[in-house]
Parts: sequence; structure tokens; C-alpha cells
Amino acid sequence: DTGSSVEYAMRGKRGIRVFMLSPYQKMSRFQTAQMFSLQEPNIFNLAVRGVFDDCQDIVKAVSNDAAFKADYAIGTVNSINWARVAAQIVYYFKGWLAVTSRDDQEVSFAVPSGNFGNICAGYIAKRMGLPIRRLILATNENNVLDEFFRTGVYRVRKTHQVAQTSSPSMDISKASNFERFIYDAVGRDPERTRDLWRQIDSRGYFDLSGTDHYRRVQESGFVSGCSTHQDRLDTIRRVYRESGLIIDTHTADGVKVGWSYREQGIPLICLETALPAKFEESIVEALGRPPQRPAGYENLETLPQRFEVMDADVRRIKEYLIRQLG
Repeated sequence: DTGSSVEYAMRGKRGIRVFMLSPYQKMSRFQTAQMFSLQEPNIFNLAVRGVFDDCQDIVKAVSNDAAFKADYAIGTVNSINWARVAAQIVYYFKGWLAVTSRDDQEVSFAVPSGNFGNICAGYIAKRMGLPIRRLILATNENNVLDEFFRTGVYRVRKTHQVAQTSSPSMDISKASNFERFIYDAVGRDPERTRDLWRQIDSRGYFDLSGTDHYRRVQESGFVSGCSTHQDRLDTIRRVYRESGLIIDTHTADGVKVGWSYREQGIPLICLETALPAKFEESIVEALGRPPQRPAGYENLETLPQRFEVMDADVRRIKEYLIRQLG
């Protein structure tokens, strides 16, 4: 979803070239067509054989090569970039202002989460003083973050272990913004944070259970839960039956888990994360009818598409960038 937003914002802009990495055949038909149908010469869609984690690992590897990054003036546009998280903090203040009548009134937020970006912004808003009672983190079947908040164990999945689900933008195992939260949880100790991520590299997980760090996590306001494909269908049906609104699959994950933590007298805001038209197949399965599409997108999937399929190989991606930017 970030990919299409960036591409549409930057298409045709002089002096800017966009290289968008996405997991090959791991997005919905609408998501794929929305990105790959752009024909502007400054837009380059790279469909990586792998999952979102592979794409993000490549972006991080390129960014960590300071000389290469400087030579080719490379920046990032997803929530690896702090500016993205900073902008999302506004959502929480706006939402709180919309439902409260007193300065000290608490609100809970339910947030579908894969990369821990949006909800990280909520955590920062809470640290800034916004009276948030609970940050309700919702995952899909790729429940790495839910497992951590329930147990203190952060165990990433290998590429072949990441499930392909009907809420594909959350099919993530390595949440890049999670490192920012853990840095706070361990008392802003960079050496401790670095050691934990070395443990991930060497054995695939770290364990904070039983430590003062995990007690700090438990006191941070986070609770969590996960949602399945059937949960998403049931939630979409219930929301439509009770309100007449159609929500997308990711939002359904958030609503389902949010309901399980709802408290009397505490407003609950569920963050909507995508248009249901992007996930038409699941909406039809849930409601027996397709969602309305935005004007101009009626025949999106029939448009010609322009993209390149590439292996999840940092060296080859760099070589491709050099050819295009040289």
C-alpha cells in the first residue's frame, strides 16, 4: 500500500526515480495492478522472488552501505524512514480529539500490524502524553509480534514459514520498527539492542521473558491478539450487518482483536488501513458482492503491466540500480 502511494505521488517527477520492491505474486490482483500498470519511465517495479521480509532486508542492506547510498543519492520511503512514523503520530491525536470530551479521557486504539510502523507511532504518541489506555496490536496468521507481547519471545520466521494470507500487507515476520520499541524497552541501551538483534541473526530469536525488560514491555500499554481468514470473513460480515460499512481484510484483523479487548466506558478506535476494493476476492467471499471501486479503477487489472522479476539478491539489485542510475 505504501508502494502504490509513493509511485503515484512521484510518477513523472523530474530528478526522482522510484525503485519499488514488492514480493512476487504475494499481493492481491488490485494491489499488483495498481503498482505495475504505471508506465512512467521514472517508476521501476521490482518483483522479488520471496516475501516482504526479503524485500525489506534488501532495502536495509542498500541503506546500510553508506558509500553506495551517498554515491547514488538513495533514500527510503516506507516506515524504515523516521519521517513516515512521525507523520503517523498525527492519526492518534486526531482520533483522540474526535471521540473525547475531557483532556484526561483515555482512549484505546486497535491497529492491524505487520511492520510495527503505525502502532509504533501510537506508542510514541502515548509517550508524548496522549492518554492512550491500550494499544491493541492485531496480527494475522503471521503472529510473530503477538507471540512476543504474550510471551516475551521474539521469534522471526524463515521465508518459507511466512504464510500467504488474505491480509497480505501484514505477511511480515521481521518488523523493522520493532527495533525502535525494543530500544526503549531495554532502557535505550544500544549495546543491549545490538546484542538482541545478533541473537536473531545467529539463532532466529531472542527471549526477554522473566526480565525487567519484559516487565517494562508489559507496562507499556500493549496488548495483542491474532486473526485468521475465517475471523476476517466473520468480522467483515458482522460490521456490514451492524453498520452497512464494508471494511477490508486488514482492518477486519484489527476490529476482531479490538473487540476482544473492548472495555466499558473506554472509547475504542480501530484504524482502517486500506480500501476494501484492494481485496475484492475476500469481500466477495464474505458478502457475496464486490465492494465499490474508486472512480477510474474499474478496469485496473486489464491494463498492461510493466515490472521486472528478480531474485532476492542484494548484489543483483545493486547492479540493477547502477545500470539505471549510472
